[in-house]
Amino acid sequence: MSAGANLFEQQARNRRLTAAWLALFILFFGWLGFGGDFALYLAAAARTEGPVPWRFPWIGVVVTTIAAIVAWVSWRRGPQQVLWSTGARELTTPQTHDEKQLVDVVEEMAIAAGLPKPKVYVIDDPDPNAFATGRDATTACIAVTTGLLGVLNREELQAVVAHEMGHVRNLDVRLMTLIAALVGVIVVLSNGMGNFLWGTGGSGGRLLGGRRRGGSGGGGEGFAIAAVVVFVLWLVTLILAPIISQIMAMAVSRDREYLADASGAELTRNPNALASALEKIESHEAPTTHIKAGAAHLCIADPLGKDVNLKEGRLADLLATHPPMGKRIVRLRGMAYQQLKASGQTPTA
Repeated sequence: MSAGANLFEQQARNRRLTAAWLALFILFFGWLGFGGDFALYLAAAARTEGPVPWRFPWIGVVVTTIAAIVAWVSWRRGPQQVLWSTGARELTTPQTHDEKQLVDVVEEMAIAAGLPKPKVYVIDDPDPNAFATGRDATTACIAVTTGLLGVLNREELQAVVAHEMGHVRNLDVRLMTLIAALVGVIVVLSNGMGNFLWGTGGSGGRLLGGRRRGGSGGGGEGFAIAAVVVFVLWLVTLILAPIISQIMAMAVSRDREYLADASGAELTRNPNALASALEKIESHEAPTTHIKAGAAHLCIADPLGKDVNLKEGRLADLLATHPPMGKRIVRLRGMAYQQLKASGQTPTA
């Protein structure tokens, strides 16, 4: 068995992958904001004899300001909006055996994780699923469907709650809230800037045009060509920005699911229980109707029932919000195998 199955190595690897995707996300956002300013700067250099006059990067400043405002609003209101959109009800006074067991398990896993007990919510939906949301550990909430309570035994329920506590401990609730906000900003800006550019009747081309004062020397032509190339690349990026940002967000989501699986296994010391829970969740083909696309990335399993989340390969890696269930289950079984070997027991086939 590969050493990569070790749960601590799994956690370290997925943290590195997430950091790399976040760095790429920030660079992409920076290019989207300031790429247009750079093209205009090069155009000014092509038209100006001598030093290029300083040009205020208004495109980047406007984009950054809007992003900051939207991200702050989503930061404050996003978690409650997610719970409201699913019709979740807070479980303050558990009535049934399943509800009491859920509250007990959440308390146990909060103690194991060394975190405050999250608020517990139940969604009246027959499809088994669960998610965590919030800004941090003190505002975290864990929501599960009635379908999940009905199909899992106590060990499996504990493993699913541990998975969600892993999201809370790893600050995934904060990370995914911010990423969702940035994706929303990028979609709005892409549409808005596109409408502006088309509405000006090609003024972008006129801004890049014109001749360098004092003749058409090689330097001026070079700046002009560079300005056109940069502007075209920026424009193409702007058009494709919603798709690109969604792909990057889904990549981060997949990495955090692997990390939460490993973190949950660490908290319970029972990877097989989570593997068994995922097998039961996967066997229910019906989508989780109360959870919409905007919250799909938060769930332990894709609530929309997309076939791409069940497959492996490059296309699935690009389009899926979750890693393939089979791959997650194999990794968890591998962790359990290694635990048995480390304890001196003889693993069975």
